[in-house]
Amino acid sequence: MKPLKIAMMSMTHGHTRKYYQTLKDNPKLDWVAVSTANDEVKEIFLNSVDGIPCYNSELEMLDAHPEIEAVVLASENSEHLRQMKLCAERGIHILSMKIPTFDMDEYEEMIDIVDKNDLVCQVELEMHYNPVIVRMKELLANNEIGKIKSFNATNITLSPVWAFPWQGVPEKSYGKRVHVKEGDPRFRGGALCDHPHIFDMIRHMTGSDFDCIYAEVAPNIRPDIIEEDMLSVIGRMKDGTIFSLDPSWSKMEERLKVPGPGWEVFPKRMEVNITLNGEKGTVMADCFGPNVYHNGCPNDRYTVQYTYFDEWIGLIDEFVDNIRNKKQPLINLKWHKRTIEAMNAVYESIATGKVVKL
Repeated sequence: MKPLKIAMMSMTHGHTRKYYQTLKDNPKLDWVAVSTANDEVKEIFLNSVDGIPCYNSELEMLDAHPEIEAVVLASENSEHLRQMKLCAERGIHILSMKIPTFDMDEYEEMIDIVDKNDLVCQVELEMHYNPVIVRMKELLANNEIGKIKSFNATNITLSPVWAFPWQGVPEKSYGKRVHVKEGDPRFRGGALCDHPHIFDMIRHMTGSDFDCIYAEVAPNIRPDIIEEDMLSVIGRMKDGTIFSLDPSWSKMEERLKVPGPGWEVFPKRMEVNITLNGEKGTVMADCFGPNVYHNGCPNDRYTVQYTYFDEWIGLIDEFVDNIRNKKQPLINLKWHKRTIEAMNAVYESIATGKVVKL
């Protein structure tokens, strides 16, 4: 199979650096170039990667490299529609970072663009490729715990705002300024916008869609950001599965501009824990459990070194397969849209104090 000629745009998203090794080492890829959103991002990239041409604008990159076949949109959520249009004009396939948009009119426009131009557009939700998730799906397929009755999950992390400032700007993360509820000075666009994974995962596990949702927001543990950082969500799926989800920024962090060892105050920078209760048994999983901890530098405290499987390998392998064999991605725009509708319902429930029916 001919290597896929791939590029990256913007380089402002928190997952950007996680692609570097995969894009350089995967024999299925030919990493052609990147474009950076600003000088600061450019400097960080040039200090991290050698030998990949770096451009100051997307158009400059695309004009210099007409051979580009696919692009990773490593940008703030508010840039995705504009960049998708740019790709569609040139017949370039798209791997979009984990929230294409929260604006449902924009979402429909994205779907239309992709369909009309016969493009592969895969949404980056790497949890689907986590080996723990794959094992849980196998257990379900083998009827080890019977029909799922309830689903409990946490997707709790530190806040990326300090390293990736756009995530603290409602217009760039959520798409516009909307107060979380009347009388509350905070805006939509915080922790919920960073944590779609467990909303996606319950649909992936149950094969069902959301029926009703109720959510509440807590007081912020970071008083100096203007978006929510703590919330809780409960509800029911259409197949009757009840759920409890915690998609908060409830881990504390050092405010580093470039994430690295010592970023986490607590020795684990994220926890994605899932409990499936079935008619025949229960499965509990820590999706990022196999880590190495050491006590020392920097800051003379516990620091975590992740040792789990690199999910980006599976994600990229599927992306290449979709393009070369003209297949529909597992996480395509039409499928993922219902996840975003549910996340918008979370904000609606917080604003109204009521259960939202989907």
